[in-house]
Amino acid sequence: MKKNTDQTHSEKPEVKEVVEETAVNQAAPEQASEATAGAVDYETKFNELNDQYLRLMAEFDNYRKRMMRERVDLIKNASERVVLDLLPIIDNFERSLKSMETSESVQPVVEGVNLIYQQMMTLLKQQGVSVIETENQLFNDEFHEAITTTPAPSDDMKGKIIDCVQKGYLMNDKVIRFPKVVVGQ
Repeated sequence: MKKNTDQTHSEKPEVKEVVEETAVNQAAPEQASEATAGAVDYETKFNELNDQYLRLMAEFDNYRKRMMRERVDLIKNASERVVLDLLPIIDNFERSLKSMETSESVQPVVEGVNLIYQQMMTLLKQQGVSVIETENQLFNDEFHEAITTTPAPSDDMKGKIIDCVQKGYLMNDKVIRFPKVVVGQ
């Protein structure tokens, strides 16, 4: 009997090892399946984020292209309003030229040209364009272009503009054409 008992005792450790081994083997597939599920979950999440990123980049690229097209269209058609405003002035010039052919007197033609000039200046003012004042002004190289100097007729005219050869214009407080002036020395 003793042998039996020893044998039973000796079998028990083996059974215990087998039970532990089975428990470890059963736990390993669960951990492996969790790891695989986690990897699949990360891969799915990665694919979703990558897809979102690609869609966002494509959407941004389309937005950028659309804005460039709109900017080009705006630049191409920006002057349309100004041209439409110029057409009545051109019509008046044509009428003036036609009336010059048949007119006996110069005075009505001069009045017509003055009206057209006033109409043109009004249009420019509406577009934010103004004439740079030069008469009896001190020379300022930020706003004037001196083409020559001449002896000043009096001491108080030294450094001042004596004559304006070509008018200058500001558009929204930016010089778009410098006036060409003669400065007293």
